[in-house]
Amino acid sequence: MKRTNTMYVIFLVFGSVVLADTPATHRQFQTIDCYGIGTYNVPDRVVLEGIVLNKPGDMLNPEPNYQEFPVDMGGQWQIFIQGEGNDHAGTSLYIGQNYELLPWIGPGGSYSDPDWIHEMRRLNTAKFGPGDRVRVTGYYLFYKGKTNINEQHHNETEYNFTVELLERGTGLPRPEVVTINELKDSADNFIFDANRFQGCEYYQGRLVRINDVNFASDVNDWAQDAILTITDGIKTFPVKLGLGSGIYPGSNNLTSPFDVIGILDQDAPGWPPDCRAGYRIWIMDYDGNGSILAANEHRRAGKPGDLNLDGIVDFYDLAELANDWLK
Repeated sequence: MKRTNTMYVIFLVFGSVVLADTPATHRQFQTIDCYGIGTYNVPDRVVLEGIVLNKPGDMLNPEPNYQEFPVDMGGQWQIFIQGEGNDHAGTSLYIGQNYELLPWIGPGGSYSDPDWIHEMRRLNTAKFGPGDRVRVTGYYLFYKGKTNINEQHHNETEYNFTVELLERGTGLPRPEVVTINELKDSADNFIFDANRFQGCEYYQGRLVRINDVNFASDVNDWAQDAILTITDGIKTFPVKLGLGSGIYPGSNNLTSPFDVIGILDQDAPGWPPDCRAGYRIWIMDYDGNGSILAANEHRRAGKPGDLNLDGIVDFYDLAELANDWLK
């Protein structure tokens, strides 16, 4: 039975059981146990609302690349949406092309290149971008530390998730200022809180800012999709560079110390993974400003006119505008 994806509430009848899409907050959706394993469990699709944080092409490569005997996932598409107000959490939406790469998916489980292009067009029908408010309806799976909206690795139409544009230009949320000291303990290990009131879990899936850091790893590794390490002089934290056009060999002109702004992500290592580790800040792009490692739209997020993101619109913002203008 195919589900009608354009409806907000959909009823499916299995004998005498009726299931409906379930509205949830991001915080409810991202609940975990003491091992970091997701505990959210409803038998139907979930409905989430939030602010889009990134362009999908700056995070993963969506170009079609079907493989009869896949060695990688081919085209991939992913965005993060962040909860608003007291809904202090965020969620990623993911779709991949070559699901046959997964051993439990049988032949025919991948998208051909034409079918993948059709899926990309379908997902982008709402024409949303960073700073837009959207409503998402779909199934989900837990993977390596976070619960994602996805197709549960099925290419059948009934597993599609949908993205509905609610308001264009709502504005990106102000990046939350956090220190490495709030994310790492005295032994430089990730701070993990199963209740998600502190440490990495508290900020996961949200736009964050860490000020006054330096690179601790070899900056010659600077490239799209690279993982580098920043430090406050005592503790360290991983940053993953995205696929934005401003990240390329030779484009790193950051002077120390600098600030970073990105999405706090988790990609727990190992299999089965240790879901209390693998946190990182995913930075989509770099605009060459020389002082803040961030995508331009993230660097300008917050109150209109508040260019230095200190919560006040004053002459310091005018000075930053003039400095950028000269660059």
